[in-house]
Amino acid sequence: MVFNLTAVRAPAPGEDPTTTRTTTAAAPVQRPYPPAPAAATALFTLLRALDDGPEREAVRAELVTLWLPMAHRIAGRFRDRGESLEDLRQVAALGLVNAVDRFDPARGAFESYAIPTITGEVRRHFRDRTWALKVPRRIQELRNSVRIAQRELSDLPGIHEPTPADIAAHTSLTEEDVVAGMEALGSYKTLSLDAELASGADGYSLADTMGRTDPAYDVAIDREAAKRELRNLPERDRDILYLRFFEDMTQGRIAEKLGISQMQVSRLITRSCARLRNGALAQ
Repeated sequence: MVFNLTAVRAPAPGEDPTTTRTTTAAAPVQRPYPPAPAAATALFTLLRALDDGPEREAVRAELVTLWLPMAHRIAGRFRDRGESLEDLRQVAALGLVNAVDRFDPARGAFESYAIPTITGEVRRHFRDRTWALKVPRRIQELRNSVRIAQRELSDLPGIHEPTPADIAAHTSLTEEDVVAGMEALGSYKTLSLDAELASGADGYSLADTMGRTDPAYDVAIDREAAKRELRNLPERDRDILYLRFFEDMTQGRIAEKLGISQMQVSRLITRSCARLRNGALAQ
């Protein structure tokens, strides 16, 4: 996050904050961290008194710069969770800007308001932006509870790998909820179907391990659906269908074999197929 900063003179005691002037500086005013409470309060008072414009933006930028190390330290608590530290610092800086914009000096110390605001912004980033799949908030909360409990229990003497029962007792959750949270721990990031699972010439992808639908599956279902109605057809109609579709005989040869006309064979096939179709759909 880059800010164009100007030096701001804090108002002297008894001076009207709105008359304080700004002067352009080549670099941001460097203050020791954390800033003195009086200086920070004066800057926040000045920020509230100024209308939108360059002066207010300069005061806002100086406040953000003063407290940026705190935001970076909060971001550092969330490292090693799949997001780069630079991205986390950007999110924390956004939370800091929001805290500066919303803070009222009359409420007390800025840290008491800013730390929960920045932490909440980082946590929302993990909740809403970093899951590869849309996961219900309840499952996300279970995942966080299980992760924290696993870390706390692992630090206790005599416990090396907490079981679901241990975590349930520690968190007052049911074992079913603990299992759901543990499953969510492994689904934070998805794996591409094209990801190679083995190295070398014989390497294969995840997609190669997945089953495929048998092309004859639909045929088997259709046959089972038509079987009942087929039994109810007259014997001659069944014979005609058998000769036509299983023996691959032409309508002319069927007519000659049964001693009827080809037109009759055609009408019987059409009528029988319609009856079988309607019977299968009705099921």
